Amino acid sequence: MPDEQPAGPVGPRPVVGVVGLGAIGDGVASSVVRQGFSLVVFDVRPEATEPHRRQAEVATSVADLVRRSDVVVVAVVDDAQVHAVLSGPDGGLAAADGGTTVVIVSTISVPCVEAIGAEAAALGVPVVDCGVSGGPSAAATGELVCMVGGDPRVVDRLRPVFDAIGSLTVTMGPFGAGLAAKLARNLVQYGSWLAAYEGQRLAEAAGIELASLARVIKASDARIGGASTLMFRSTVAPFTDRDDKGLVGAMQSAALLAHKDLQAALELAGSLDVELPLARMAEERCDDIFGVGEVAP
Repeated sequence: MPDEQPAGPVGPRPVVGVVGLGAIGDGVASSVVRQGFSLVVFDVRPEATEPHRRQAEVATSVADLVRRSDVVVVAVVDDAQVHAVLSGPDGGLAAADGGTTVVIVSTISVPCVEAIGAEAAALGVPVVDCGVSGGPSAAATGELVCMVGGDPRVVDRLRPVFDAIGSLTVTMGPFGAGLAAKLARNLVQYGSWLAAYEGQRLAEAAGIELASLARVIKASDARIGGASTLMFRSTVAPFTDRDDKGLVGAMQSAALLAHKDLQAALELAGSLDVELPLARMAEERCDDIFGVGEVAP
């Protein structure tokens, strides 16, 4: 079960090393210093480390950074860069000693996570994956949302670091679960943007100013919530006869209303010669969305 636990510093503050000073890593580095941690940085671009020279040690290589750090935050871009930083005889994992913990905040593929996890386990190096959300502005202010996967004991030891870089840290499960949560969260975001795109296409074809549409959507979302509104159950499986009948009835009514509204939108789109494939799919799957597709006995 995911858990959300406040925790204060445990023992002396670790030295934090940040590898990769791009949009996220740069903010992470600044945030940990602001919270009183000693910092070591490394980036293959010398100009990226320059702004941190007054507040951090600049390592000469990843291995040098790992040897100087207790917690190594890897904030590079993709699978290839994560492997370049951590894997092999010259990588960060090989340079780690018994007191080093690695935190991967890069959004990478599942095979990459599995490979790094296996290599770290073989070398006895604790590693956690931490999907982050909020973008560069949240990284710069220490307000990232952190979705963490790993050994709960290791995660607890790292709480002071997560508190320094984030406004919310949620343990999602074992190693790899942080990435899975980040990918699911991104799916919701990109799907919402696709819905917004289709809504704008329909509004534009109907002669509506898009800024006005955005204004009413922001105001109504503040009242009824956004994509997470229906994410209040522990499963997406259909309701059963063991569920609260009032809740099931409310969801059935909501599904009927959604069918009606989406059918009307599709009719308008047809009259304006606008294709809305996502809207059509949503109309077809309304019952699934509201959990009433097949109310099981």
